[in-house]
Amino acid sequence: MSGIVGRADRANAMEDLRHVGRSEVRIDGLDKVTGAAVFVDDMDFGPDLLHAAIVESPHPHARIVSIDTSEAAALPGVVRVVTGADFPFTFGLYMQDRQVFARDVVRFVGEQVAAVIARDPRTAREAARLVRVEYQERRAVFDPLEALATEAPRLHPGLGDYPHVPWFFPEPESNVAHRRRTIRGDLEAGFAAADVVLEDAYRVPRYAHCALEPHVVVARQDRAGRLTVWSASQSPYTQRHVFAQALEPLGLSHQDIRVITPYVGGGFGGKAGVSMEILGAVLATAVRGHPVKLRWSREQEFYNTYQRQGLVARLKVGARRDGTITALEHHLFWDAGAYVEYGANVVNAAGLSATGPYRIPAISLESVCVYTNLPPGGPYRGFGYSEFSFGIESHMTRLARAIGMDPVEFRRRNAIVEGDLLPYGALMNPSGLHEAIDRAAEAIAWGEEESPREPGHRVGKGFALFWKAPAMPPNASSASFLKFNEDGSINVTVSGMELGQGYLTVMAQVVAEVLAVPPDKVRVETPDTDRNPYEWQTVASHITWSCGNAVRAAALEAREKIFQVVHAAHGLEEGSLYLEDECVRCDTDPDFCLPLRDFVVAGIETPDGTYRGGPIVGSGMFMPEFSSTHADPATGQGGHPNVHYTVGAAGIILEVDPETGKMEVRRAALAVDAGKALNPALLEGQVTGGLLQGLATVLYEDMRFDEAGRLLNPNFTDYKIPTAHDIPDEVVPIIVEVPQPDGPFGARGVGEHTMIAAAPMVADAVEAAVGIRFNEMPITAERVALAVARREEPDTWAST
Repeated sequence: MSGIVGRADRANAMEDLRHVGRSEVRIDGLDKVTGAAVFVDDMDFGPDLLHAAIVESPHPHARIVSIDTSEAAALPGVVRVVTGADFPFTFGLYMQDRQVFARDVVRFVGEQVAAVIARDPRTAREAARLVRVEYQERRAVFDPLEALATEAPRLHPGLGDYPHVPWFFPEPESNVAHRRRTIRGDLEAGFAAADVVLEDAYRVPRYAHCALEPHVVVARQDRAGRLTVWSASQSPYTQRHVFAQALEPLGLSHQDIRVITPYVGGGFGGKAGVSMEILGAVLATAVRGHPVKLRWSREQEFYNTYQRQGLVARLKVGARRDGTITALEHHLFWDAGAYVEYGANVVNAAGLSATGPYRIPAISLESVCVYTNLPPGGPYRGFGYSEFSFGIESHMTRLARAIGMDPVEFRRRNAIVEGDLLPYGALMNPSGLHEAIDRAAEAIAWGEEESPREPGHRVGKGFALFWKAPAMPPNASSASFLKFNEDGSINVTVSGMELGQGYLTVMAQVVAEVLAVPPDKVRVETPDTDRNPYEWQTVASHITWSCGNAVRAAALEAREKIFQVVHAAHGLEEGSLYLEDECVRCDTDPDFCLPLRDFVVAGIETPDGTYRGGPIVGSGMFMPEFSSTHADPATGQGGHPNVHYTVGAAGIILEVDPETGKMEVRRAALAVDAGKALNPALLEGQVTGGLLQGLATVLYEDMRFDEAGRLLNPNFTDYKIPTAHDIPDEVVPIIVEVPQPDGPFGARGVGEHTMIAAAPMVADAVEAAVGIRFNEMPITAERVALAVARREEPDTWAST
């Protein structure tokens, strides 16, 4: 059955849904398993293709004294060598603080100083090594707390002049690129009312995204001046916009730039916004008529794209012995790296929500974006929530223990509910957080003792809550076009990105539900900014919600046109018509059945030989018109910066070998309120994948820099990520469904949320097993074994 959808919008009744809510087969699955899926690196650009290589800074902070390109330019096969003198342009999504090529000063190891364009990749790389750059080294700073000191070098003397979005607050003559404050209630009275006040610090290091596909871009400016960019990106329209801003001095505007994005081999935030893609765009303008290809090596993927930002968090929370949280003060100092053009928005998002999903009457949040001489930080799955949740959730367990209350019960008593005040003064949306708490606790048999599988091992359990809101501008929007084909199949164009999460399939299910066709007859196209309608970016776990609404609107418009055509040709009342199994049917005429394929392109012939109708098309858009960033900068109160929160709870059973520190995850359970699971199998995949990625950050991954700011482990040999041998024995995905009122069929996004709880619940479980609390990530087997052997506090810089 393909569904029944009528004028009364029968599809709004959940019990009538035929495709939404079912685990439909992925519509992109066959392309990927057969190798038919095309990625940027697979595309053939013919014999005119040129290749680029980048000259990178070996220093974390230095003045560029001179650049000599003569020897490189003379190498046979070299077409052009360019520097910042050729392209003195700045760029940035939220703050324009970064130069395409460093002109006067380099600010991290690996920053691009020049580029070579050659006939083949080997020649380009060889010539890049021949570019001579003379530097005068300057003092560098790598820690955010050190960068805040009055004697620290000022990394961006021009900070006060950088264009930025109106909700950023840079502090000139300092290394503070942005400071977000959110303050509500009487903090002093809140702490005075507490029976116990716990104060401590937590540290989270940097992490790499580790997408399977490295960054790659191909760009070509034709002889007429039109620039086309093929990129592996989460943000084709945002890239076009940033390119247009940066390249305006060359006479280019939005209409002159086209961005095409085929399949993408993973992103996790690392392919959001603009990083190395700007290089491909500008290099194409230097060799007009030739496509130019730039592809990062795996090493460059580690040190010359966005990294997850490091964090030092200082946290103070008070509670009464009855379990009521009375006050929270949270200071977050972010290692944002050399440029914050995207990373500052992570800091902003954290500063709005770093209470966690708790009802707290008095709060003070301060989230500080700090320049350092490490690579630029940026978006990463969880967008700051994973980082601050390590401290928040660790602290909640410790506070519960301090007042003699079970940690799960403590969370249950303080968990936020619909109508509670959010940190910035708006009201919490409907959610199933309490149901998630109960089901996750039940899944790990919370409160029951577990026996170790091996002699001498110890078993601990951990538990954590999570929440996250889409971090996006108030005018972030989605759009969709839809058209029927002669056989009744449908093409949908959108500009969200399929990153492996199943986005294309879910959009097909939405269309199938409204128009009563099988999902496998719906083709959803990957982005091309010349042909596909607008989408802000595929970030923030907002695509299911925002683009789903736009796609549903396009399908509803097409359905209205179908009913109008049938009414015009047959005289049947539009209100009596409905769709069923790819046909139009009528409540008042049970024998009426008109297949869609018979008229959705050709129209309907009338008795006099004329036709009614024509090709059926639909368009839809969605923008959250209630969202606003207008607020008091001093307190963050007022406005409605976040559209809604997705919430959940997770628990873990961990077996630890105290001698070796080796940890085995016996069971991990995660309950998430998806509003409505449009495709349960895909959602369960997000739970499993997110948990594994979160566990990797706490148990394995460890980004190491030397004293000169050089990354020591930019490869999968030295940067450990889990393999199939390291996955939990059992992962229990739990889907909670409390509908989001403005979501498509009640849905909201879950993609990032499923990794947020991993780190704090591991820290809890390790403490429960071996009696040692770790306040710093990662919690590797080596650190656990050494801490057990020493039986002393592993985090000497933090009082516990």
